[in-house]
Amino acid sequence: MEVRFNYTEVNPEALQAMLKLEGFIKTSGLDIKLYELIKIRASQINGCAFCIDMHTRDLRNMGETEQRINLLTAWREAPFYSDKEKALLELTETVTRISENGVPQAVYENVRKHFDEKEYVVLIMAINIINAWNRIAISTGMFPAAQ
Repeated sequence: MEVRFNYTEVNPEALQAMLKLEGFIKTSGLDIKLYELIKIRASQINGCAFCIDMHTRDLRNMGETEQRINLLTAWREAPFYSDKEKALLELTETVTRISENGVPQAVYENVRKHFDEKEYVVLIMAINIINAWNRIAISTGMFPAAQ
């Protein structure tokens, strides 16, 4: 595989715009481990190997277990995720696949059991930014480096 081009060199202003939104999320109060779960799950759905590799390493470095990382694709069947995490993961999947069914009221209500309106907006922004990062990485041909 070969990177098509380095978008950060070709258009640094685009990177700065993305980093501004990333900065908003990081200072929003959203738990960083929850943010990493969002990043990994959306990246799995989108098939972004570069982001899956990066964010699973990041979460592992934060002390997350291999079992929880490995079973994230089957979170509904795994007993290792809290109700709050499950609500977050369901919202991540729903927003990432928004063209299929929108965001059903039941998904919204489940998330709101664990997050207030301001936090809900942060979650939506977090899901949107990782979807954008995935699309940039895939479109420019980014891939994980061999370890």
